[in-house]
Amino acid sequence: MKQYFPDISPSETLWIAKFIGALAGSAISLAYVLPAGKREAAIRFMTGLTAGLVFGFPTGLWIADRFSFGNRLNDFEVALMGAAFSSLVIWTALGFALRFLEWNFSQKRPRHEDEGNDL
Repeated sequence: MKQYFPDISPSETLWIAKFIGALAGSAISLAYVLPAGKREAAIRFMTGLTAGLVFGFPTGLWIADRFSFGNRLNDFEVALMGAAFSSLVIWTALGFALRFLEWNFSQKRPRHEDEGNDL
């Protein structure tokens, strides 16, 4: 692997790439759909950062393999791309899941509009 930073090992370089990609993906996800408040923004940012660090390199390998350009990228670029993609996509997937669960529970919950009106 080509050394971008002379005093840093290749494994540390991958961690740097994943961190930068995760930060970029989290920032884009916050700008793409604005959060309702500070708490939601912090949760979304930390979720994206964690997903990018954990799933960054495997996701980058999957993307590079899927689109057949893996032989043109080095490990740094693969990790950066995967971390940004993971970070950006995780909140979208969680958002859809949460909305589905909310909708599902609201459909199953009985509505007691006439409670207390027993005459």
